[in-house]
Amino acid sequence: MGNDPQKLIFNCTFRMGGAAVLLSNRPFDRRSSKYQLIHTIHNNTASSDRSYNCIIEEEDHEDHVGFTCTKDLLVVATNTIRSNLTATGPLILPASEQLLCLANHLIRCFHLANILPYVPKFQHAVDHFFPHVGGKPVLDEVERNLRVSGKQMEASRMTLYRFGNLSGSSVWYELSYAEAKARVKKGDRVWQIAYGSGFKCSSVIWKAMRTVDREEKMNPWRDVIDQFPVVDPQSAGTFPFYFEPSK
Repeated sequence: MGNDPQKLIFNCTFRMGGAAVLLSNRPFDRRSSKYQLIHTIHNNTASSDRSYNCIIEEEDHEDHVGFTCTKDLLVVATNTIRSNLTATGPLILPASEQLLCLANHLIRCFHLANILPYVPKFQHAVDHFFPHVGGKPVLDEVERNLRVSGKQMEASRMTLYRFGNLSGSSVWYELSYAEAKARVKKGDRVWQIAYGSGFKCSSVIWKAMRTVDREEKMNPWRDVIDQFPVVDPQSAGTFPFYFEPSK
């Protein structure tokens, strides 16, 4: 539908996916629950024209409706995600990491030394990290900037490899991967972070109420989990759905 390059990118990067999650605030549901919701952090930068227009639904010159993706997307996304991480950090980081951040800020604020901003070790705050699967370059940047390990990024990369970009629902496919691998233990803390048009970004922190059984019937990875992870997907030339900003 249409020939506008700024709209065609969405036809090339997204697949169909979905997830359903049942939430309850009834005390007697605690025994049957898998996770307890600890924190939700949401920020929206739609008040900025640049943010609002970086992904927007509109008609092209032939009256075909589609989503326009502009070259501002990566800059807007980076700034919005950074703001979300800044708000999330104080809620989940251990005191030692917060002290290091404070010391770094004071040193740079008073020009006591020429140092770079300190990047907190978020891997010390959570046991499982599931970022939005936006594409291989996006995951590469998340891994590099947050300095998380390849092991922590495994669920994200395998979700991209098998399912492609499923938009916001991808964080649940990643969690299902960890469950199918029997990695989610009682007391573990799980961090999901997703983002999208607006531009907006949301983080959710969960605590596992029990060790999750890898044989759960509703898990989409259940029948194939032993085939994963695939060998070095980062270097595979056929790795799907590379993201590049439109010109």
